[in-house]
Amino acid sequence: MKGDHNDSLDNKNILARMALLRLQRANILGYKNHSEYVLEEQMAKKPENVYNLLDKLWEPALKRAISERDEMQKLIYAEGNNFKLKSWDWWYYAEKLKKAKYDLDEEELRPYFKVENVIKGVFGLATRLWGLQFIERNDIQKYHPEVKVFEVKEKDGKHIGILYTDYFPRASKRAGAWMGEFRRQLKKDGKIVTPIIYNVGNFSKPSGDKPALLSVDEVHTLFHEFGHALHGLLSNCTYESISATETPRDFVEFPSQVMENWAMHPDVLKTYAKHYQTGEIIPDTLIKKLEKASLFNQGFETVEYLAASFLDMDYHTINKEITDVIQFEKESMNKIGLIEEIIPRYRSTYFNHIFSGGYSSGYYSYIWSAVLDADAFDAFIKSGDVYNLELAGKYRKYILSSGGTDDSMELYKKFRGQDPSIEPLLERRGLK
Repeated sequence: MKGDHNDSLDNKNILARMALLRLQRANILGYKNHSEYVLEEQMAKKPENVYNLLDKLWEPALKRAISERDEMQKLIYAEGNNFKLKSWDWWYYAEKLKKAKYDLDEEELRPYFKVENVIKGVFGLATRLWGLQFIERNDIQKYHPEVKVFEVKEKDGKHIGILYTDYFPRASKRAGAWMGEFRRQLKKDGKIVTPIIYNVGNFSKPSGDKPALLSVDEVHTLFHEFGHALHGLLSNCTYESISATETPRDFVEFPSQVMENWAMHPDVLKTYAKHYQTGEIIPDTLIKKLEKASLFNQGFETVEYLAASFLDMDYHTINKEITDVIQFEKESMNKIGLIEEIIPRYRSTYFNHIFSGGYSSGYYSYIWSAVLDADAFDAFIKSGDVYNLELAGKYRKYILSSGGTDDSMELYKKFRGQDPSIEPLLERRGLK
């Protein structure tokens, strides 16, 4: 109910006004609606292409979510209760099911993810795929004592750029994880100006004689942000305005998300997941549990995300003023058949991404990038080698090095040799 109390802080009239103003601006510029205006420069190009993707994912995701709901309802009855599952009950019973079905305790995994080992793992992956070298430099100025600085070089020793890593929380630092640039790659007077990139995280610090141990989610985050860093470091463009991560919004998360596929693949996992006390490599039994648990709650997570994506698109394909925001939202959700046990990830009155975060007609971008990253990694899997150097070379040339120099879909097809398929994503999320 945040922002929805009919008081001085209520957001309903504000967001309705914003949606109308966006429509009017689009009309003035010759577009039917705001989505047409925004999407013209994205990979999706047109609203119907976004809706087409969301529709393809919606049916299998909803089917899976309904089966998850039914499993939880059986659990409620088995415990001697007679109430119906509500949206606020979902995570409580989902966690109970997770423990019963997958027998996975996240804490038994942490000892295998010492932060220094995970960093060695992601650096080692980049070395294996592209021959990159990461040399720690103590003679380069840092903005904080806990920050580490690495010079990144080609296999032959040629300088590529500088990478700062800043992985622990402190009082003056905002939460979250991100990649940024002190200097973006460009060419000036015929010479390459090399990039200076940073990766930031807020992982648990070492305490006493215990090192910093990451959760599985934090391992994913570290690999994810390193994917963005590679996009910045390996850029080979002339103009700063289209180099590195200056790509369409529905493409920019692809190079980061694809790295997460390598993070948990057994061939890569065994190179860095070593018990911090014994040095034992993570056992196959735990890897199997991890693989099974990756399918946990995927119906719910996909449905609540897609519901918000549909809501975003509906707000920005209107052709007239919205007079009742709550009714508009209700009709939007009824149209797709959202079950009452799940609400959209963001309801209208606190949907910051689309009303103040620059993601209007763009919230779908995360799943669009997920289709790309699943399809891209599927190429490595089908080759029989997750370290396939030919594929890695194409990926570097057309994705990591090209920035926004060409249409993103054309670049993807040059790398992959075909249009992206939705099937690998459905399979990865257990939606097939």
